[in-house]
Amino acid sequence: MTDITPLSDTLARLAAAYAAQPQVTAVVCAGSRSMELADSASDTDIYVYVTAPLPIEARADIARGTRVEFDNRFFEPGDEWLDASGRHFDVMFRETRWLEDQLDRMLVRHEAWVGYSTAFWHNVRASRILFDRDGWFAAQWARAQAAYPEPLRRAIVAKNQPLLAANLSSYLHQIELAIARDDPVSANHRTAAFLASLFDILFALNRVPHPGEKRLLEHAQRLCPLRPPNLGTDVRAMIAAAGLADATTLEHGQRLAEAIDELLRAEGLPPSAARGG
Repeated sequence: MTDITPLSDTLARLAAAYAAQPQVTAVVCAGSRSMELADSASDTDIYVYVTAPLPIEARADIARGTRVEFDNRFFEPGDEWLDASGRHFDVMFRETRWLEDQLDRMLVRHEAWVGYSTAFWHNVRASRILFDRDGWFAAQWARAQAAYPEPLRRAIVAKNQPLLAANLSSYLHQIELAIARDDPVSANHRTAAFLASLFDILFALNRVPHPGEKRLLEHAQRLCPLRPPNLGTDVRAMIAAAGLADATTLEHGQRLAEAIDELLRAEGLPPSAARGG
């Protein structure tokens, strides 16, 4: 954890401005900037943890740039803007109680999702503190350093493995139907869902919190010693074929699903026992 160390003068200014609002408990930087993986196209992700909503007027005084968007609610409530140099800032507002419940969901209740089950856990782990009024975020960060719970690992497998190929409503079955209909939009959509569940299982197998939607092949190579032998090749080929509604989409998907099942068996998680989540 990096303790209240501004990443730049701009981040220090922004953190101080948000911290002046009494509802703000903490301000952190996460995403590729905090993990030192940023490239020229990366934005700067800032998370403002609050006990009550911040007035739009107060937020408008902080977000300054050549293009500003207030109160976007497509994903999480937030503001985005480009500054004069073209840098992209993405500020998201989260309630403190919500984050505490998310950590409870994963670390206490061991509840899985269909894809991205532990992404918020990773987000907390990867955050750098810019402001922490009473040490609340430091406590959440420390909590997020917990070992990967085995019941959560099993729950993620049980939730996602049947959706790959085993069930009648599995993604591969849906892709097969889309190809038969020459429907590349549907094939592409179901392929994305297939890969979301596949990577959720993969990171859970390796007891690694899910690093989010970007650079998954890179993260898998770096973080997952347990992985399909031709993961990158099959993933890239599956995506390319899906856009054409090509039958080879199924071949690559089936190979990935079978490789995951082999890994499950080796870990004492036979696929038949993993179904029904």
